[in-house]
Amino acid sequence: MKRTARRLADGREIIYFDADPDARRDAEDQRDLPPQAPASEMRRDPLTGEWVAIAAHRQSRTYKPPVELCPLCPSRPGRPTEIPEDDYDVVVFENQFPSLAQDIPGTAGTVAGMPMVPAAPATGRCEVVCFTSDHDSKFGALSRAQARQVVDVWADRTEALGRLPGVEEVFCFENRGEEIGVTLSHPHGQIYGYPFVTPRTGKELRAAERYRDEHGRDLLGDVLAAERAEGTRIVLDSEHWTAYVPAAARWPVEVHLAPRRRVPDLPALDDAERDDFAATYLEVLRRLDGLYDRPLPYIAAWHQAPVRTSRDLAWLHLELFSIRRSADKLKYLAGSESGMGVWINDVTPEQMADRLR
Repeated sequence: MKRTARRLADGREIIYFDADPDARRDAEDQRDLPPQAPASEMRRDPLTGEWVAIAAHRQSRTYKPPVELCPLCPSRPGRPTEIPEDDYDVVVFENQFPSLAQDIPGTAGTVAGMPMVPAAPATGRCEVVCFTSDHDSKFGALSRAQARQVVDVWADRTEALGRLPGVEEVFCFENRGEEIGVTLSHPHGQIYGYPFVTPRTGKELRAAERYRDEHGRDLLGDVLAAERAEGTRIVLDSEHWTAYVPAAARWPVEVHLAPRRRVPDLPALDDAERDDFAATYLEVLRRLDGLYDRPLPYIAAWHQAPVRTSRDLAWLHLELFSIRRSADKLKYLAGSESGMGVWINDVTPEQMADRLR
């Protein structure tokens, strides 16, 4: 895979990933854009200890443009976009409206009048990953070779963002569908480089540590073994990956994909595991779209080890879930879920796994 890094008109980095080793990527961004000046801040909630990013400049980000004005399509004469080239395989660029960025001015301190609320520049990085130049496609319609290329790009960016100053965790994800809140319909995902270990990852690592202390084994390894032995929640079981509906699924449609071998992150996957994931994931996505005979809105979230801590505890896995609980109903996060973090699922995991099988 050929990797070509360039700069957009406002100084943001754009990286082309091509299957063709002879691909040339030398088109210049012809737009007149002001230099980037991100000003995001993060503040820590004193009641929970969790960090919140404050990024008011994101209010002006692009919102549901018509197809002919899609900023993620290749550029055309008289219609420049975020991608200067007239075609591409996979492309990654720094988000124009980032919630986390490098070189944000300011220093760490506290919120005025609130000594118990730490505040600091939201240092990190936010990237956009365009899976294909075809606006009308989707991840599930990619070929196995194309899907494998995206896996390689995720691994490349995980390593690159992990080397940036201040980044403690790298999160690759895809939001798909207007019901989820997607404002750009072109097939794409995002990557965040957080300046802290996220609350969800922290909880998972603490649970893994307690289990290892008590049983001397890896928690997710035992979960996979038990799910495969019991069988009723297995959706697909390939040579290197298991796709299953977790026994305590929170969402009406929820599938986890985990490798048989414990690896901390995407870069640690070998070639066979990457190839097998591409095939398995495409089949899972096909089944999800067939569930209600319509494109299923979903979030696909990679759970990886932090950059510098607890890497021996983490077990890479992909969590894929949807807010659609039936063909014509959505799952809303109401009082119990949003207020108290106590989930109530309207579908049993066994029923959903059976339907997906």
